[in-house]
Formats: sequence, C-alpha cells, structure tokens
Amino acid sequence: MKHLISIIALAAAAASAAAAVKTPMQADVKIADPQARALVSKLVVERSQNILFVKADLSTAQLPAGTNREVWMQPVLSAGDSSVVLPAVAVAGRNRFYQGQRNHTDRQPGLEWIRRTARDMTIPYEAQVPYRPWMDGAHLSMSLTTRGCCGNPEDDRTVALTDVTFAPVVFHPSFLWIAPTAEGVKTREISGRAFIDFPVNKTDIRPDYRRNTAELAKIRASIDSVRNDKDVTARSLTIHGYASPEGSLALNERLAKGRTEALKAYVDGLYHFEPGFIRTDWTAEDWDGLRAWLTESSMPQAQEIIAIIDGPLAPDAREWKIKKTYPEQYAVLLRDVYPGLRHSDYRIEYTVRAFTTAEEILQVAATRPQHLSLSEFFTGAKALPEGSKEFANLFETAARMYPESEIASLNAANAAMAQGALDNAERYLAGAGDGPEAIYARGNLEALRGNYAAARTYFQQAARLKVADAPAALTQIDELESY
Repeated sequence: MKHLISIIALAAAAASAAAAVKTPMQADVKIADPQARALVSKLVVERSQNILFVKADLSTAQLPAGTNREVWMQPVLSAGDSSVVLPAVAVAGRNRFYQGQRNHTDRQPGLEWIRRTARDMTIPYEAQVPYRPWMDGAHLSMSLTTRGCCGNPEDDRTVALTDVTFAPVVFHPSFLWIAPTAEGVKTREISGRAFIDFPVNKTDIRPDYRRNTAELAKIRASIDSVRNDKDVTARSLTIHGYASPEGSLALNERLAKGRTEALKAYVDGLYHFEPGFIRTDWTAEDWDGLRAWLTESSMPQAQEIIAIIDGPLAPDAREWKIKKTYPEQYAVLLRDVYPGLRHSDYRIEYTVRAFTTAEEILQVAATRPQHLSLSEFFTGAKALPEGSKEFANLFETAARMYPESEIASLNAANAAMAQGALDNAERYLAGAGDGPEAIYARGNLEALRGNYAAARTYFQQAARLKVADAPAALTQIDELESY
C-alpha cells in the first residue's frame, strides 16, 4: 500500500556558534505543511557541546493500518559524506507486533517497537547522538518503511526535511503588561516665570520698557498655546508676583501687590476672560528665592547670611543686618541677585478631552504626548505589534510623561527588554516599585542576562506572590540549567 508523506518543514534559525561553545543551541522548528503537522508535532532539535537531541510527538493517524502491517520511522541527519542514523520507531499491528517481538532479526539499537492499539496514537519520540561539527547545517530527513505480512516491503521512501542550523538556547520571557486605572478628568497646567521691569517705585506696566516686550510675549505664548488647542479647555490663570527684599516691607508690599494687579489688568485687557478666571497672589519680599541662591552659591559668608534669614528678626531688621554686617556681599546681592527676585510666576490650568481610538491616540502621542493619560498610552500601545520599536517608544514616552508612576516604569521596562535594551530596562525597573509584577520583571531581566540563579530567586518570590507566569519561568530556568 502506498502512503503519501508531505515534507516536514524545519526552518533555519540563526548562524550557529562553533562546536566548542558551551552555550546550548536549538533549531527554530516550524512545520508549515498541514499534513506534516498531522504526522509530527512539538519537534525540537537541540544540541549541547557534545550531544544532539531530537524530540517530537509522532501521530499514527496518517499511517497505514492493519494487523499484519508495520511502519518504521527513522530520522537521518546527513551532510556530504557524513551521516548519522537516529533510532527508529516501529509501529505494528497486533500480529506483526508479536511476530516482531519473537522473531525480529534486524532489531536496531534504540529501536522502539510499539503495538498499534488505536488508529490515532501519539508517540513521544526522543533520541540523542554525539554531536559533530558537520551537523550544524546538515540535512535532516526521515526514512519511512511500510512492511506487510511476513515482513514483505510495501513502501520504502525517504522524506526530505530542511537544513538544520542552530541558535543559542535562551530564556524566552513572558511579559506582564499592566493596564493603568483610567484618569477621570485630565487636568494639566503650563507654568512659567516672567521678569517684568518697572520704573523705580512704579506699578504701571510699560510693554516697551527694557526687556518687557520679550517677557510679556512669553506669557501670551503660554496662554495662546492653550486657547488655540481644540482638545483642551482653559480653566484658570494664576499670577503670583514677588518683590525683592531691599527697602521697607511696607513699600515692597505695595509694589508686589500693585505690579501683580497691573499684570492681571494687562492680560485681561488682551483676552477679556470671564470674571474670576484670573487669580492673583503676591509675596512682598522673596526671601525664599534669596536663600535658595545663597545655598547654591560660593559667596563668602553665605552660610552666615542664611543664618540671619532663618533667624527670628523681622524682615526690615533682617535686611538691615545683612547690609550692615556684610556690606560687600550685600552690594553683590543688590546688583546681581535682587533683580531676579522681582518676578511674576504664572500658571495656566486646563483640562484635556478624552481620546478613545488607538488611531487618534497615536497621532496625539507623536505631537502632544502631554495630553494623554496613562490608560490612553496603554490603549495606543496595545494596538501596535507587541515588541515592535513603535510599541517600545510609546511605553517609554509614557514613562517620561509620568516619571512618578510605577506602572509606567514597569511597562517601559518590559518594552525595553522586548527590544533587548537591558540597561534601559534596569533603569526603568528602578522606578517600578516592589510589587509582584515588578519582582517578576526583575526575574526576566536577570534571566535575559544569563544570571539564572538571581532570576530563580525573583521568580520564586513572584510565584509565592501568585504571579501566574512565574512557574513557567521557573521551568525554563530548570531546563536552561540542565544543559
């Protein structure tokens, strides 16, 4: 009886290392033909430094049946004048099985003689032979011989498989992508600092005075960036004015308040906001700003001046004591530092509409990523091929937009590992917290680096914390360490 066998496709993986390499190697197996997949499944071809392993599940469903029939299946690896025959499996009907048990004279070493008890049986196949350098790139084939009554040949053919090349056996991580909680209302803000110049003791704004043209333009640009964005709604503008410490507190109180109100009137005259939209506050003397400057400076006696600022003196007495005790330093502060303490800080609060489709989210991510919530970043990423460069870039952008988010850091770490950027992954994992998923991710990182002992520790801890993928990761570690 003729038996049609389709070719089993065994795809090449990557260029192999030399035979002396101790890293275990594995061929990337892909059985493309449907009839072949019905015959052979779970095909694995691996090698260590000295041994070649072949594993597969063989199905009898497509083999000819009969109580007086047997089918021999025998893999062969060959290259040029070199070849090796692997142990065979013989599947026999009832009569042939017992005859073979009693009378087989051509029994081969390693032959597995199996009685066929059902049409569709699954037979685990495992074989190993000494590895030789010529086997890397060799041709794999299978001899199939069908014999009938009294062992008479019915069909004898060799089925060609593909060439076998090896790549290192490595850890294959399973990544856990964490979906963030949806953000109810997306509230954002733009803030800035303007240095508006005023004539001495005056509170009226002169747009063309000194550097005011550029400073006022900064404020208008910030407001316009919100007003002209169709996806956002401005909610409020806060202006906080500061004066520098020289002079009396009463004078500085008047200047800080008056100049803040003048800036409010200037802005309101341009935009005509609703009443209550602009909120104002002021600080008569910016001692905090002066203290911050002194802390970072190398000025002589800076620490002594800081002690005066932190002391119990009232503002006017404080300023007088610095001026009298450290006149040289006071002159430098008055000339170089105090002008920068006269500033107006502004903050524009706005809300951003929700983005619901992946297409829209990806467009916004490319131009205005600050408009996206973490959950929107996640929605966009899941629409991209997992492990792609675009996928990784989106999660890394989310981590930059939300540097305090452990979830953003964890997803970015996973995306970096999927790209092979292990140093980046380690950096993101530093901000991912110590939750079960982060512990599991650290196990993935150590396993990808080949640090299997460290990886095992993390995976064991993750398994105790009920991370579902941790046991499978531990199984991989067991297999890798068994080579």
